[in-house]
Amino acid sequence: MKETLNRYSNRLKDFFSTTEIRKRFIRAGVVILVLFLLLPKVIPLFYDAVEFFEEEEEDVNIVDVIVLESTRHEDKISATGTMRANQEVELSSEVSGIITDLLINEGSEVEQGELLVKINDNDLQAERRGIEYQLEVMESAEERQRQLVEEGGATQEDYDNTLIELSDLEAAHENIEAQIERTEVRAPFDGILGLKYVNQGSYITPDTDIATLQDLSSVYIDFSVPERYAPQVQSGNEVIFELQGVDSTLIGEVYASEPRVDPHSRTLQVRAVSDNPDGILRPGAFARIELVLESFDDAIMLPSIALMPENGAYKVYTYENGTVEEVYVSTGARTEDQVQVLDGLHEQDTVLVNGLLQVSEGSSVSIGEVQTPDENL
Repeated sequence: MKETLNRYSNRLKDFFSTTEIRKRFIRAGVVILVLFLLLPKVIPLFYDAVEFFEEEEEDVNIVDVIVLESTRHEDKISATGTMRANQEVELSSEVSGIITDLLINEGSEVEQGELLVKINDNDLQAERRGIEYQLEVMESAEERQRQLVEEGGATQEDYDNTLIELSDLEAAHENIEAQIERTEVRAPFDGILGLKYVNQGSYITPDTDIATLQDLSSVYIDFSVPERYAPQVQSGNEVIFELQGVDSTLIGEVYASEPRVDPHSRTLQVRAVSDNPDGILRPGAFARIELVLESFDDAIMLPSIALMPENGAYKVYTYENGTVEEVYVSTGARTEDQVQVLDGLHEQDTVLVNGLLQVSEGSSVSIGEVQTPDENL
């Protein structure tokens, strides 16, 4: 036994006596010593790294939300249009001649039937006086013939011939009256006169423009909308419009629309009407228009960024007791940054509006900011 122990002891001595082995142990000792000296500095760095990743994880799970509220919403589209007078006409004469009376006061209001221009009709007046004299004579002759027929002093045929002559004269008188009437230019409706283009004594023809007359008691607004909105355009749709130089927002309504879509522009021509009691709306003006297609008194509106498309549908993430729930919704009207939710959400539901890619069904989250619907309008 003693010999065995001596043999192993000698072998260990031989092993540690080797120069290479001693060098390895010295190196290992130096490494251990260095690590021991650096350990107090390495440990804080390790904890800092752990805290950094924990903070990063917390940042991902902090989300902003919005608490839904029902509100009035109008589904609107924008367009541009042109103002037109309720009625407008270029005044002109039916006959040629020299103006003897020019009764146009530029910019003034006139009533329907008011005389504005009179053309020389001396020859017609003379002809009318001659016909009127003949009528008086023939009326007396008709009266005598009627009495003679009653007394048997004349035949019925003589009386009938007298009646024919009287009728011819009456027709001639009506014709001359109509010719005299065509020498007069009268206001066809109540309105405001524009600038005149003729003067007293001017010779005019039916092609001569005399002045404009416009009825501004109400105005039309002509505009067009893309064909995809054509089924939603109805008479009575509200129109909100603005004009340059007019501070207030103006209201009108759709009056009528073309029965077909323009095949060239693929748009539907629409005409709206608006009252103009103060006369501030002028024909020809450029109008910025919002056409209200539909109104909702209790719409649920959601920021568009809260929607996530998936398999042809949309889903949102709601917040409930610290966790995320996945809800599929159906949508309706849209604005630039909002969308109407028709089904799937209710008033007072809490919906995530950011961090959507970092969460899923059942994720635990913390609320960072609670937005209000007004902030997203």
